[in-house]
Amino acid sequence: MRLDERDARRLLGEARVARLATVTSAGSPHIVPMTFALDGDRIYSTVDAKPKTTRSLRRLANILANPQVAMLADRYSEDWGELWWVRADGNAAVLAEPGAMARPIALLQERYLQYRQTPPEGPVIAIEVQRWTGWAASPPGVGS
Repeated sequence: MRLDERDARRLLGEARVARLATVTSAGSPHIVPMTFALDGDRIYSTVDAKPKTTRSLRRLANILANPQVAMLADRYSEDWGELWWVRADGNAAVLAEPGAMARPIALLQERYLQYRQTPPEGPVIAIEVQRWTGWAASPPGVGS
């Protein structure tokens, strides 16, 4: 069944991880898993302390060149009556100023213990969601 915007937002907000899709300068898709915090129609993610080969991440360069992104969260279960997925399409920005990053980082720290233990330095990806879509095998709240 198709999800309405309210249920799509709720299910996405309950997910612990999602995938962020951006587009490279060559027009190729680029998708990575991400932790995030939802604040109304805004989604925040950050560059954190997990080991990386560089802090100049492809997703950041992609957003700077083309701000259109999609984010996908889902639930898989062997009981297919519990399946759902939610996609948030929007425009992203890269926030690097400490004042602009403060609230998003605080929201991420509320959500993830690891960010309270090792506060992320940023930058922060801020997505303004333009469109919510989703599907669930059963009515929202049943099996979610």
